[in-house]
Amino acid sequence: MNTSNEKATLVVFSGDLDKAIASFIIGTGAAAMGKEVTMFFTFWGLNLLRKPEQVKLKKTWIEKMFEKMMPRGPEKLGLSKMNYGGLGARMMKAVMKKKQIASLNQLMEMARDLEIKMVACTMSMDVMGIREEELIDGLEFAGVAAYLADAEDGKVNLFI
Repeated sequence: MNTSNEKATLVVFSGDLDKAIASFIIGTGAAAMGKEVTMFFTFWGLNLLRKPEQVKLKKTWIEKMFEKMMPRGPEKLGLSKMNYGGLGARMMKAVMKKKQIASLNQLMEMARDLEIKMVACTMSMDVMGIREEELIDGLEFAGVAAYLADAEDGKVNLFI
């Protein structure tokens, strides 16, 4: 059984590209150090987990509005500062590629390879009209109590 020094949890609340990259760099870094990592995606952070293609589902009017207004997956995220209609995000991605820094998609794949537990918040999903079918494979689905149980045992607990 892991001790508290071997566990880390991250609440991924933001749907901004730069904050998502930071979350996955920290998460994969902790996992590479041998820590058991849980990443709990809530509210805008759920957008990172959305499939790029639309999934046809019966939704309420407000759920359809959320679906149209929110970015679908990591490729559609903007920067938290200096986004300039997506130009900032494209510039950031170009600089990262030139400097051979892993992209957000690569970091997410690395997280899967390192067996990071990625949990989608079911309450946030319900509020925002997001269904399991619309999210990428390999996720767990739980509420805040499950996150708190993981966080209680961890020495590193971050909110990003």
